[in-house]
Amino acid sequence: MTKPKPRVFAKARPGALPVPAKHDVQAFTPGGVLDRWSEDAAGIRSLERGDNVITMFDIIGEDWWSGGGITAKGVAAQLRAIGDRPVEVQINSPGGDMFEGIAIYNVLREHSQPITIKVMGMAASAASVIAMAGDTIEIGAASFIMIHNCWVLAMGNRHDMQETAEFLAPFDAAMADVYAARTGQKVADCVKWMDAETYMSGSQAIERGFADSLLAADKLTTEPETKAADQKINDLRAMELQLVSAGLTRTQARDRINRIKGTPGAAHDETPTPGAGEPDWHGSVAALIASLKA
Repeated sequence: MTKPKPRVFAKARPGALPVPAKHDVQAFTPGGVLDRWSEDAAGIRSLERGDNVITMFDIIGEDWWSGGGITAKGVAAQLRAIGDRPVEVQINSPGGDMFEGIAIYNVLREHSQPITIKVMGMAASAASVIAMAGDTIEIGAASFIMIHNCWVLAMGNRHDMQETAEFLAPFDAAMADVYAARTGQKVADCVKWMDAETYMSGSQAIERGFADSLLAADKLTTEPETKAADQKINDLRAMELQLVSAGLTRTQARDRINRIKGTPGAAHDETPTPGAGEPDWHGSVAALIASLKA
């Protein structure tokens, strides 16, 4: 297989993205993306770190289950600590809150020095938007960039649904413009790939302009303990999303999952805490989802 040639990228960083005025709206990563990240990218990390490196090995936005998550506020603080120097951003994320990803993208693109993005594992959904802030984007041969339209969970009548669709349309259009500006592709093609929820391998991302060169394989490692921890937390996120899709609020979904985890045989710890417990409570949650949909 011929190794893709590095692209020479001389354009300025794409323009800023709009931030929603409605701060009570969150755009999620679809459950299928969470599942694929668990299978293909969980636990992948870089072998190299430095004092000018920002790592994004987590969900985008605050994460209730881990107490972590990547936020614009946190990235801004890291940039201030790094100062007026080139920055490297290492990404392996299934995405998360698209609007928080937009805010992070805007923070990064304002940095005065060159930004190198390294996609190790996956930059999906909101994380793919963040990657577009790089002056140079490197990607692992077995890594993926995944793009799609804003994905939210909404409830209401047809008027409410129409209002939600109208609210989301400008953000989808703005993201397509950023992808097109960074890649040199036609906006219409970017829209088509977003509509199809497209995964691009390392070589395909380079071919389409979403990355510039391949990241050397010897720069990456998969940590078994980290992979297991990533998968466990990601299972909780996916289950929460399923319950919200079935009609519960996020608070109700989290309470239900923690109660199930705390039942005999469902988890080893007596007192359920966010992120704790073994993933053998899936059957109980699946039964709950089925009952809600009945």
